[in-house]
Amino acid sequence: MKFNMSLLASTMASTARSVLILGSVVLMCGAFGDALAQSGAKGDEDALLGLDAIAPGAPMPRKGQFVHVPPTMDDLEASSFHPKLKEAIRRGRDLFVNTQQLRGKNVFNDLNCASCHMGEGRLPFSSPVWPAAIILPNYRPKNDHVNSLEERIAGCFSFSMNGKPPAYGSDDMLALTAYHQWLARGVPMYQPGNMMYGRGYPRIAEPDIEPDAVRGEAVYQAQCAICHGPDGAGTSARGEVVFPPVWGDGSYNWGAGISRVFSLAAFAKHNMPLGKPRSLSDQEAWDVAVYINSRERPQDPRYTGDVRETRQMYLESFHKSTLYGTEFEGRLLGDHDNVGEKDFLKPDVLRPRSFAAPGQGD
Repeated sequence: MKFNMSLLASTMASTARSVLILGSVVLMCGAFGDALAQSGAKGDEDALLGLDAIAPGAPMPRKGQFVHVPPTMDDLEASSFHPKLKEAIRRGRDLFVNTQQLRGKNVFNDLNCASCHMGEGRLPFSSPVWPAAIILPNYRPKNDHVNSLEERIAGCFSFSMNGKPPAYGSDDMLALTAYHQWLARGVPMYQPGNMMYGRGYPRIAEPDIEPDAVRGEAVYQAQCAICHGPDGAGTSARGEVVFPPVWGDGSYNWGAGISRVFSLAAFAKHNMPLGKPRSLSDQEAWDVAVYINSRERPQDPRYTGDVRETRQMYLESFHKSTLYGTEFEGRLLGDHDNVGEKDFLKPDVLRPRSFAAPGQGD
C-alpha cells in the first residue's frame, strides 16, 4: 500500500485539525492520491502510515469508508488513563492473546481469541474486535435479539472456543471488554458498520466454479498442512499450541461463525498462509474452506438431539452457510453427540432476550 505523502500533507494543511478522529479518518478515496485531492477529503497521516504498518499490502480503502488504526499498548502506557484502568486493559489483552490460560475453565479447545482475530485483535480483514465495542448493543440475527459487548464475547467462548464464557461482570469479562473498548478509542458510537474498513472477514467474490473439497484438500496439503498438520490437528511445541487445529475436538464447534464456508474462505484469502495474505486465488480460498468445513468438529451448542432439526431451526440465521446437517461423502455432518473436551453441551449464558413490555410479545 503506497500513499502520496506530499499530496496528503498539502491536503492536511488546508483542513482543520478538529476533523481528525483520534487515530481514525474518513477517507474519500478510490485511487488514494488523486481521489483525495479531487474530493477535498480529510486525511490523517499517522493513521494512514499506521494502517500500512499493521497491514502492508492490504486493499485500498474504498470511497467513503471509515478507517481506524487501533491504538497500541505503547499508546496505553503513554496515555493519561488511571493506572488501575491500564492494569485492567493489560489483563484484557493478555487474556485475548493467551486465552489458553483459561483452559478447562472457560476454554475447551486449542484456540485463543487471537487465533481468529489476528494481530492482537487489531488487524483489518481478520475480524478486528474494535467494531464490536462501538456497534453494540445491537440486534444480532444469529440469536435473534439485542446483544451487549459481553454477550458477543460470550458467543466467541461458547462457539469458537467450544467453552463456557467468564461470568458477566467478572474480572476477566471486564478486562476483555476494557481491551475491546481501548482498541476502539476515538471511534464514534454506532459508526455505520457497513462502512468500516477491514471489518470482519470481508466477503470475497463468488467462485467461478462450485467449490470442491477434493481440490480444497490439495490446496490444504500444499499451503496449510505445514502449520495446521496434515490431519488438521494443529502443531504444538513444548506442550503449547503454536498453530491451532482446524477440525476435530481441538477446533471450533459447528456453531462458530467461521464454520460458515464464506467466512472461512474470506479468512483464508485475506490472512493465509501466514505471512502470505491474499496469495490464494478466490477459487482456492473457497475450495480449501469447503474442505476444512466438511471435516467433523464438536457439536453445535444449540443442538436439539436431531442434527437435521437443529439445522432447520437455525437455517436462515446461520446454517444455510455451513455444511452442518448435510450429506457429504456418505456422511451426515454433525450427526453425533460429541461435545469435544467439555462435559456439557450448552453454556447457561446462551439464552434468549426480549425487551417487549409484558403482554406485547415481540
